[in-house]
Amino acid sequence: MPTARAAVFVAPRQPLELREYPLPEPGADEILVQITQTNVCGSDLHLWRGDMTPAAAGLPPIILGHEMTGRAVKLGRHARTDSLGEPLAEGDRLVWMYYTPCRRCRPCLRGLPYACLSSLLSVMRPCEQPPHFVGGFAEYYVLDVRQGLFKVPEALGDDEVAGANCALSQVMFGLERVGLDLGETVVIQGAGGLGLYATAVARERGAEKIVVIDAIAARLELARALGADATIDVAEITEARARTQRVLELTNGWGADVVVEVVGIPDVVPEGIRMLARGGRYLLMGSVAPKQTYREDPSILVGPNRSIIGVSLYPPQTLKQAIDFLARRRTRLPLSRIASQVFPLDAINDAFAAADAFAQTKQPVARVGIRPHAAS
Repeated sequence: MPTARAAVFVAPRQPLELREYPLPEPGADEILVQITQTNVCGSDLHLWRGDMTPAAAGLPPIILGHEMTGRAVKLGRHARTDSLGEPLAEGDRLVWMYYTPCRRCRPCLRGLPYACLSSLLSVMRPCEQPPHFVGGFAEYYVLDVRQGLFKVPEALGDDEVAGANCALSQVMFGLERVGLDLGETVVIQGAGGLGLYATAVARERGAEKIVVIDAIAARLELARALGADATIDVAEITEARARTQRVLELTNGWGADVVVEVVGIPDVVPEGIRMLARGGRYLLMGSVAPKQTYREDPSILVGPNRSIIGVSLYPPQTLKQAIDFLARRRTRLPLSRIASQVFPLDAINDAFAAADAFAQTKQPVARVGIRPHAAS
């Protein structure tokens, strides 16, 4: 029986282990996909670093990686079309939702598959049991058609498409959830992968003014190329009160209609809330690690009628919108620069170390990609 390799997460701060598993035949409603690129997402880093130890306690070996894309290798007998009814063939490039809803719980029955508990848990399935290939840091992936899947235009590169699966779709859905409208002002806390995509999407939705905050000059420069009207360098404006004052200056004293948190640490939340205008909406997307808290006076929400909305997953139609957005904007926006460094699967631990160093030492790279079939 043929085998293939996967990089297996066994414990926080431990090297990922390259293991071989039997390559399965796809079930009737499955597709065997050859992975062409998977990006190292911030949540992968949180788990690997140990920031999510409560969530990782007792986990069996798993395969991380969910910002992925690939080509269909073998179709199950019932897997004949994508989620739009487009016919599928071996060799088609695909992108898919990285989670599997149960379709039976109350959120699923209400049309909210992204709020299903099974959806969240399905991202961390054990890999020692068949079908084994259930994460993106592997040579193959077994795709269940319940996940929602779409064909990818050949004009789009893997470096562009991989980020659609998580980061781009998440910010698109998040900005939809907070109702970002034409002519509104947006502040984006963080110019990593999520923040850079949020910048481009906010511009697409017709924001009047977009302000991006980060400590890395190269990321701020890319944010401007993606549509930011103004940037705030944390290395230069080091105090939260001064950054809030700068946002007020940039918004004629009013504040932002929407503030987007994509930093991943709770310390920025009180600052972001204070940057909101009256009636403003605070979108939390980066703070996924449990047991991290912040202190705040709740009256700063109640009195000014501000609100907080949290978003992690997204519905299937958002993924299709993300692919369409990439196809529409690829010649006008430098979106491929977001995943700007790639490694082969053999160098998965070097890739994680590099991604961690970029995050911890404030280097300019926003995303690191893994190409499992590239030569080392």
